[in-house]
Amino acid sequence: MENISEKNGRQTFVAGNQKRNLSTNVLVKVALLSAISFVLMFIEMPIPIFPSFLKIDISDIPALVAGLALGPIAGFMVEFIKNLLHLITSTQTGGVGELANVIVGGSFVVTSSMIYRKNRDAKSYIKAFLAATIVMTLVGSIVNYFFLLPFYGQLMGMDAIIGMGKAVNPKVNDLLSFVLWFIAPFNLLKGLILSILSVPFFKKLDNILKSK
Repeated sequence: MENISEKNGRQTFVAGNQKRNLSTNVLVKVALLSAISFVLMFIEMPIPIFPSFLKIDISDIPALVAGLALGPIAGFMVEFIKNLLHLITSTQTGGVGELANVIVGGSFVVTSSMIYRKNRDAKSYIKAFLAATIVMTLVGSIVNYFFLLPFYGQLMGMDAIIGMGKAVNPKVNDLLSFVLWFIAPFNLLKGLILSILSVPFFKKLDNILKSK
Protein backbone atom coordinates (compact mmCIF):
# COMPACT_ATOMS: atom_id res chain seq x y z
CA MET A 1 0.00 0.00 0.00
CA GLU A 2 1.36 3.40 -0.96
CA ASN A 3 2.39 5.49 2.02
CA ILE A 4 1.56 9.16 2.47
CA SER A 5 5.09 10.42 1.79
CA GLU A 6 5.27 8.60 -1.56
CA LYS A 7 1.86 9.96 -2.58
CA ASN A 8 2.81 13.50 -1.59
CA GLY A 9 6.10 13.15 -3.43
CA ARG A 10 4.38 12.06 -6.61
CA GLN A 11 1.85 14.90 -6.36
CA THR A 12 4.68 17.39 -5.86
CA PHE A 13 6.50 15.99 -8.89
CA VAL A 14 3.38 16.23 -11.07
CA ALA A 15 2.66 19.76 -9.86
CA GLY A 16 6.24 20.75 -10.61
CA ASN A 17 6.01 19.36 -14.13
CA GLN A 18 2.72 21.16 -14.73
CA LYS A 19 4.21 24.42 -13.51
CA ARG A 20 7.26 24.04 -15.76
CA ASN A 21 5.06 23.18 -18.75
CA LEU A 22 2.87 26.19 -18.04
CA SER A 23 5.91 28.47 -17.78
CA THR A 24 7.31 27.14 -21.05
CA ASN A 25 3.93 27.59 -22.69
CA VAL A 26 3.73 31.22 -21.59
CA LEU A 27 7.30 31.92 -22.73
CA VAL A 28 6.54 30.51 -26.19
CA LYS A 29 3.47 32.72 -26.49
CA VAL A 30 5.40 35.78 -25.29
CA ALA A 31 8.16 35.07 -27.83
CA LEU A 32 5.64 34.71 -30.68
CA LEU A 33 3.78 37.90 -29.76
CA SER A 34 7.10 39.74 -29.40
CA ALA A 35 8.09 38.74 -32.94
CA ILE A 36 4.75 39.95 -34.29
CA SER A 37 5.05 43.19 -32.33
CA PHE A 38 8.57 43.76 -33.68
CA VAL A 39 7.37 43.42 -37.29
CA LEU A 40 4.47 45.81 -36.63
CA MET A 41 6.94 48.47 -35.45
CA PHE A 42 7.85 49.07 -39.10
CA ILE A 43 4.25 49.88 -40.07
CA GLU A 44 3.71 53.53 -39.17
CA MET A 45 0.94 55.97 -40.03
CA PRO A 46 1.55 59.74 -40.09
CA ILE A 47 -1.18 62.01 -38.73
CA PRO A 48 -1.51 65.35 -40.59
CA ILE A 49 -2.30 67.37 -37.45
CA PHE A 50 1.04 66.37 -35.88
CA PRO A 51 4.68 66.95 -36.92
CA SER A 52 5.89 64.33 -39.41
CA PHE A 53 8.07 62.41 -36.95
CA LEU A 54 5.07 61.60 -34.71
CA LYS A 55 3.55 58.50 -36.28
CA ILE A 56 1.03 55.99 -35.00
CA ASP A 57 2.05 52.34 -34.97
CA ILE A 58 0.07 49.36 -33.69
CA SER A 59 2.99 47.34 -32.36
CA ASP A 60 1.63 47.66 -28.80
CA ILE A 61 -1.41 45.53 -29.63
CA PRO A 62 0.34 42.13 -29.27
CA ALA A 63 1.78 43.29 -25.93
CA LEU A 64 -1.65 44.47 -24.89
CA VAL A 65 -3.24 41.15 -25.81
CA ALA A 66 -0.52 39.33 -23.86
CA GLY A 67 -1.09 41.54 -20.84
CA LEU A 68 -4.86 41.10 -20.84
CA ALA A 69 -4.75 37.33 -21.40
CA LEU A 70 -1.58 36.29 -19.58
CA GLY A 71 -0.97 39.07 -17.07
CA PRO A 72 0.92 42.37 -16.88
CA ILE A 73 4.37 40.75 -16.65
CA ALA A 74 3.81 38.91 -19.93
CA GLY A 75 2.59 42.11 -21.58
CA PHE A 76 5.60 44.08 -20.39
CA MET A 77 7.94 41.32 -21.57
CA VAL A 78 6.51 41.60 -25.10
CA GLU A 79 7.15 45.36 -24.98
CA PHE A 80 10.69 44.82 -23.75
CA ILE A 81 11.61 42.09 -26.23
CA LYS A 82 10.24 43.91 -29.29
CA ASN A 83 12.28 46.98 -28.41
CA LEU A 84 15.35 44.88 -27.68
CA LEU A 85 15.04 43.37 -31.16
CA HIS A 86 14.65 46.84 -32.64
CA LEU A 87 17.69 48.06 -30.70
CA ILE A 88 19.78 45.20 -32.08
CA THR A 89 18.64 45.48 -35.68
CA SER A 90 17.31 48.93 -36.50
CA THR A 91 18.00 51.57 -33.87
CA GLN A 92 18.75 55.13 -34.94
CA THR A 93 18.84 56.54 -31.41
CA GLY A 94 21.41 54.38 -29.67
CA GLY A 95 18.71 52.84 -27.49
CA VAL A 96 17.15 56.09 -26.25
CA GLY A 97 14.07 55.75 -28.45
CA GLU A 98 13.67 52.08 -27.57
CA LEU A 99 13.93 52.79 -23.84
CA ALA A 100 11.29 55.50 -24.15
CA ASN A 101 9.10 53.11 -26.12
CA VAL A 102 9.39 50.48 -23.38
CA ILE A 103 8.46 52.99 -20.67
CA VAL A 104 5.57 54.65 -22.51
CA GLY A 105 4.14 51.53 -24.15
CA GLY A 106 4.75 49.52 -21.00
CA SER A 107 2.77 52.02 -18.94
CA PHE A 108 -0.26 51.49 -21.19
CA VAL A 109 0.00 47.70 -21.25
CA VAL A 110 0.69 47.20 -17.55
CA THR A 111 -1.99 49.66 -16.40
CA SER A 112 -4.72 48.17 -18.58
CA SER A 113 -3.89 44.55 -17.77
CA MET A 114 -3.64 45.17 -14.01
CA ILE A 115 -7.07 46.82 -13.91
CA TYR A 116 -8.73 44.32 -16.24
CA ARG A 117 -7.52 41.21 -14.40
CA LYS A 118 -9.43 42.23 -11.24
CA ASN A 119 -12.83 41.87 -12.91
CA ARG A 120 -12.72 40.39 -16.39
CA ASP A 121 -15.88 42.02 -17.73
CA ALA A 122 -16.89 44.75 -20.17
CA LYS A 123 -17.04 47.45 -17.50
CA SER A 124 -13.56 46.62 -16.28
CA TYR A 125 -12.35 46.52 -19.89
CA ILE A 126 -13.52 50.10 -20.48
CA LYS A 127 -12.08 51.31 -17.18
CA ALA A 128 -8.77 49.62 -17.98
CA PHE A 129 -8.37 51.38 -21.31
CA LEU A 130 -9.47 54.77 -20.04
CA ALA A 131 -7.01 54.62 -17.15
CA ALA A 132 -4.23 53.25 -19.38
CA THR A 133 -4.71 56.04 -21.91
CA ILE A 134 -4.47 58.69 -19.19
CA VAL A 135 -1.39 57.06 -17.66
CA MET A 136 0.33 56.72 -21.04
CA THR A 137 -0.39 60.36 -21.83
CA LEU A 138 1.16 61.51 -18.55
CA VAL A 139 4.15 59.17 -18.81
CA GLY A 140 4.69 60.00 -22.48
CA SER A 141 4.63 63.73 -21.76
CA ILE A 142 7.16 63.39 -18.94
CA VAL A 143 9.49 61.11 -20.90
CA ASN A 144 9.42 63.36 -23.96
CA TYR A 145 9.88 66.59 -22.00
CA PHE A 146 12.83 65.41 -19.90
CA PHE A 147 14.53 62.80 -22.08
CA LEU A 148 13.39 62.06 -25.62
CA LEU A 149 12.92 65.53 -27.11
CA PRO A 150 16.11 66.90 -25.49
CA PHE A 151 17.95 63.93 -26.99
CA TYR A 152 16.60 64.65 -30.47
CA GLY A 153 17.31 68.32 -29.81
CA GLN A 154 21.00 67.52 -29.47
CA LEU A 155 20.95 65.71 -32.82
CA MET A 156 18.70 68.01 -34.84
CA GLY A 157 18.75 71.21 -32.81
CA MET A 158 15.89 72.08 -30.49
CA ASP A 159 15.01 75.10 -32.64
CA ALA A 160 14.45 72.77 -35.59
CA ILE A 161 12.08 70.59 -33.57
CA ILE A 162 10.16 73.57 -32.22
CA GLY A 163 10.04 74.93 -35.77
CA MET A 164 8.44 71.71 -37.02
CA GLY A 165 5.79 72.10 -34.35
CA LYS A 166 5.28 75.80 -35.03
CA ALA A 167 4.72 75.06 -38.72
CA VAL A 168 1.72 72.94 -37.73
CA ASN A 169 0.52 75.01 -34.78
CA PRO A 170 1.67 78.66 -34.35
CA LYS A 171 1.02 78.43 -30.60
CA VAL A 172 4.09 76.19 -30.18
CA ASN A 173 7.12 78.25 -29.17
CA ASP A 174 9.06 76.15 -26.69
CA LEU A 175 9.52 72.61 -25.40
CA LEU A 176 6.64 72.75 -22.93
CA SER A 177 4.14 74.02 -25.46
CA PHE A 178 5.34 71.35 -27.90
CA VAL A 179 4.57 68.66 -25.32
CA LEU A 180 1.19 70.16 -24.43
CA TRP A 181 0.02 70.69 -28.00
CA PHE A 182 1.50 67.59 -29.63
CA ILE A 183 2.87 64.88 -27.34
CA ALA A 184 -0.08 64.74 -24.93
CA PRO A 185 -2.81 64.79 -27.65
CA PHE A 186 -0.80 62.29 -29.72
CA ASN A 187 -0.72 59.78 -26.85
CA LEU A 188 -4.41 60.34 -26.12
CA LEU A 189 -5.19 59.55 -29.75
CA LYS A 190 -2.84 56.56 -29.76
CA GLY A 191 -4.45 55.18 -26.59
CA LEU A 192 -7.89 55.49 -28.19
CA ILE A 193 -6.75 53.75 -31.38
CA LEU A 194 -5.05 50.92 -29.49
CA SER A 195 -8.11 50.48 -27.28
CA ILE A 196 -10.44 50.14 -30.26
CA LEU A 197 -8.20 47.96 -32.43
CA SER A 198 -7.30 45.57 -29.62
CA VAL A 199 -10.92 44.46 -29.04
CA PRO A 200 -11.29 42.06 -32.00
CA PHE A 201 -7.75 40.72 -31.58
CA PHE A 202 -8.24 40.10 -27.88
CA LYS A 203 -11.60 38.36 -28.31
CA LYS A 204 -10.14 35.98 -30.88
CA LEU A 205 -6.85 35.28 -29.12
CA ASP A 206 -7.91 35.29 -25.46
CA ASN A 207 -8.97 31.64 -25.28
CA ILE A 208 -6.01 30.51 -27.37
CA LEU A 209 -3.48 32.31 -25.22
CA LYS A 210 -5.00 31.08 -21.97
CA SER A 211 -5.13 27.46 -23.12
CA LYS A 212 -2.30 25.18 -22.01
